[in-house]
Amino acid sequence: MRQIRTEPLTAKAFAPFGDVLDATGDFRLINAGLCRRHHDRATLDFGPAGRAGISVFKAEARSLPYDFDLIERHPDGSQAFLPMSADPFLVIVATSPDATPRAFLTNGAQGINLHRGTWHGVLTPLHAPGLFAVVDRIGTTPNLEEHRFPAPFTVLP
Repeated sequence: MRQIRTEPLTAKAFAPFGDVLDATGDFRLINAGLCRRHHDRATLDFGPAGRAGISVFKAEARSLPYDFDLIERHPDGSQAFLPMSADPFLVIVATSPDATPRAFLTNGAQGINLHRGTWHGVLTPLHAPGLFAVVDRIGTTPNLEEHRFPAPFTVLP
């Protein structure tokens, strides 16, 4: 069995795959100084034949170690996952179906935006309720490609 270890989700490590969405770094004060606005945190890309949509996903909680053999990508649009609870989740990404995937562990206060065309695992919350707001492409053309590995990977903590 092939194994990979989780690594902390940081903006630098995740940059080839997408954006980390969190309330760190530069901000400006709004709402009479009572709110910090961390502005324009993600590059949303919905292609020429799509529009932005917000959906709500409710996924089954998993646990580590976690076995997987499926990755997918959306060639026509980016996809942002914003957890609706303060729980960590697992983010699996790969540069291609031939590459060894990487597994990132969020800290419970981070969301992610996957760049258009990024290979990634399925939504993998590590705690219930597994509830996420998802901002992605809405359109009439197909926007999903899947790849199954010949042998599964196991993600270790």
